[in-house]
Amino acid sequence: MTISLSDLDFLISPAGVLLLDNLAGEDLAENRILPLITRLRRDYSQEQARAALEMAQLRRKAVEKFGDNAAKMFFTRDALEQASDPLVRGYRSQIATSLRVIDVCCGIGADSLAMAQEGGDVTGFDIDPVRVRIAAYNAAALGLNAQFRVADVRDGLPDSDLIFFDPARRDSNGKRIYDVERYQPPLSLIREWSAPRMVVKLSPGVDLEQLEAYGGSVEFISVKGDLKEAVLWLGSEMPARKATLLTPQQAYHWESSDLPVSAPLSPPLGWLIEPDAALLRAGLVADAALALGAYQLDETIAYLTSDQKPDSPWVRTWKIVDWMPFHLKKLRAYLRERNVGNVTVKKRGAAITPEELIAGLKLKGDESRTLALTRYQGQPIVLICEDFQLA
Repeated sequence: MTISLSDLDFLISPAGVLLLDNLAGEDLAENRILPLITRLRRDYSQEQARAALEMAQLRRKAVEKFGDNAAKMFFTRDALEQASDPLVRGYRSQIATSLRVIDVCCGIGADSLAMAQEGGDVTGFDIDPVRVRIAAYNAAALGLNAQFRVADVRDGLPDSDLIFFDPARRDSNGKRIYDVERYQPPLSLIREWSAPRMVVKLSPGVDLEQLEAYGGSVEFISVKGDLKEAVLWLGSEMPARKATLLTPQQAYHWESSDLPVSAPLSPPLGWLIEPDAALLRAGLVADAALALGAYQLDETIAYLTSDQKPDSPWVRTWKIVDWMPFHLKKLRAYLRERNVGNVTVKKRGAAITPEELIAGLKLKGDESRTLALTRYQGQPIVLICEDFQLA
């Protein structure tokens, strides 16, 4: 459901606070919602009951991104889905220390609050009064000093040291927008703003050619191997491309070189190596191959191979048992001879889907393997690997 200002009036009231406290201990599974609403209707209106249930469910869902603080905060469903990963928020917010920050399209204030926590003097702007009110409530609930205003940022911004811009990157149907000029507002709006530094949150699948006219640096950020977002940095001394890998313990960085890099090719060796997704999007696969003493199987494929297992947080590895040109009947016979009945299928540069391959193999047996469908110098091959990955 959509949270309204009148819903917030109730949820902030003593009666609403008490109801949310009570719902925190309830079973909110889908099959329990209708009986729960029926029970709540004895004391509350239908709108009040549904708003409280929605917020109680969102608070539970938000624990993954906001931890224990989720129980104190308000959310909307779409804003919660759009909120950055907590490790990414914490990493990006470090730039805000002691700066006057404008958070453009601040939403429910997730990034504003992270930057305020790092000592930034933050003011958030959003055109949605519901989100602005929620952001202000969340700041107060967490004891953070951040201000929020309802404003159309197309009318201009006040002076600041840093502008953080988080445009909407999904359309009204929830489909991702990859064209930066179809963002809401469009990326080109930053040309009308003036600040020593600007940070723009982008979709990981952003068209890099569209960003060339803006200059600056593009950073791709992954969390424990899962690509989360791209960031455009303007006014910061950084290389044109950068990959960052975040773990709870450490932030790892890999920067592009000024000169084009190519890696040698090789047939599969002892290990299959899959670089982190941030390296792939930053165009640093060849750089990684050279740094790790590895080879590419094909200059267009982001799989590497080496005789030795690389010791790096930037890659996942599988021990290669065998490999062959891809031929379904020969692969089926090979696996059946070795009593392989279960396979996990990976692919890069192969037309067949994992589901089609598994159905076509018709395997029976007790052993398991990981199959990697890919190419070696343009020709389709399959790598047969031990059925577990090594970080």
